[in-house]
Amino acid sequence: MNLEQLRQAGVSGRRARRLCGPGGPWRRLHPGVVLLRNTAPTRQQLLHAALVRYGPGVVITGADALQAHGVKCPAEREIHLLVPQECRVVPSEGVRLARTARLPDPIEVDGLPFAPPARATLDLARSEPDPARIRHLLTLPLYWGLSSRRELLAELEAGSQRGTAAVRKVLRELDEGPIQAHGLATRVLDRVPLPPPSWDQTICDRRGRRIGEADAWWDELGLAWQYRCSPGTGGGFSHLALAATGIVLVRCTVRQLQQVPQEVAQELARAFGEASRTPRPKVRAIPQTPAGDAA
Repeated sequence: MNLEQLRQAGVSGRRARRLCGPGGPWRRLHPGVVLLRNTAPTRQQLLHAALVRYGPGVVITGADALQAHGVKCPAEREIHLLVPQECRVVPSEGVRLARTARLPDPIEVDGLPFAPPARATLDLARSEPDPARIRHLLTLPLYWGLSSRRELLAELEAGSQRGTAAVRKVLRELDEGPIQAHGLATRVLDRVPLPPPSWDQTICDRRGRRIGEADAWWDELGLAWQYRCSPGTGGGFSHLALAATGIVLVRCTVRQLQQVPQEVAQELARAFGEASRTPRPKVRAIPQTPAGDAA
């Protein structure tokens, strides 16, 4: 609550300052912004307080925006706000202001205005010096199905070019297909109570000779899942070699992950039950280099 609202409620500025003092029941979060309790504020309360402080027209971006869109990522230490270019308010502790002539149309979540996923991701990545960390951040909206590589590139081109060289380089080299497929697959697994698999495994016989690949693999049972199969009968015959060893194999396409995730989840549950009732095949799995790193 700001001081003007308190004055309208009959609380003078002097009394508000006393109530926010040591041992008082209230807490001052920003100049002119008061939390009407003296407990540690939640992140949601801090976001509301920042909006009260900087007024209408500001947009929350960065990690807080990605979290609001459903992405599992850690919060930044500071709240990252986009403010109109003409805004001259000094940032308070715990708040980072980015003045911009390109304020995005906000997406409202729980009454708060957040930047769209592509903008929030790029605002976060542009301040990151580590290329590996930049790559991880850029995979997040792809993994969670919130935007495409093309949308990220378009947003990058439309904005300020300052500080974008490293982001541009990583984005050009990013292969979105495996990242998106892996994100879809993990969301399918959220629908069924199975233990977590190992991802991206090469399946070999006991002598180390390659038999085929599994996008997901449950080693204790010998259950394999291939979710990047081509539609129809194409895509090679490695699945036949895997099945010939006694491996229980589930195969589907990325389109099925998108369009019928519940059916795929039910097939995985059925296959898990079948694999638990049959002897484990005499094979071993070797990890590949993972295709996506946003999990």
